[in-house]
Amino acid sequence: MDSPDTQIAEFTLQERMRYLFGDHAILRYGWHNFHQIAPGVFRSNQPTHGRLAAYRAMGIENVITLRGTGDAIHHRMERASCAALGLTMHSIGANARKPVRQQELIRLLDLFRTMPRPFLMHCKSGADRAGLASALYLLDQEGAPIHEARRMLSFRYLHIQRSATGILDHILDRFEARQADGAIGIRDWIETEYSTDDIARSWAAGRRG
Repeated sequence: MDSPDTQIAEFTLQERMRYLFGDHAILRYGWHNFHQIAPGVFRSNQPTHGRLAAYRAMGIENVITLRGTGDAIHHRMERASCAALGLTMHSIGANARKPVRQQELIRLLDLFRTMPRPFLMHCKSGADRAGLASALYLLDQEGAPIHEARRMLSFRYLHIQRSATGILDHILDRFEARQADGAIGIRDWIETEYSTDDIARSWAAGRRG
């Protein structure tokens, strides 16, 4: 089990407390939600410094955070940890309760094409945004059928479809519905037809119904 004492030393006690309790990192020392979804491709919740060191020992050199950029304590600590450990950190901005912006999805797919394996992708809990990213990886890189990709958004990873985070499942719903009009790859659909307005509108309509 990782320990709070393994966090890098440059942060003040106040910052560490904000990380541990404000960002709920205290829960993630014993619970990792760490899974391999394809050869050399892993998903998890927000990793601590000690966990990143362990992943580095596994050969992981690249980390995708789906929590965006900024000065939040979790982001600063991860950035410093990656720098200290020689890891490359890539940031994708995604919200678990809103449609992910088209440009962020394209950036994510670009990373999937170019990033050396093994690599890790994570969000805060490893349940929602990491689930969508994992589904997109399987669709885009593994040629998985939609029903298989959907398994990445399931209660196995603590994703709850009937909550507000079900809007991420709805992105896959809209992609699947599009197949009725003719086969299209996930990347082509995102690049040419994906619309956050459409996702938000149809999701809201379904919730009202």
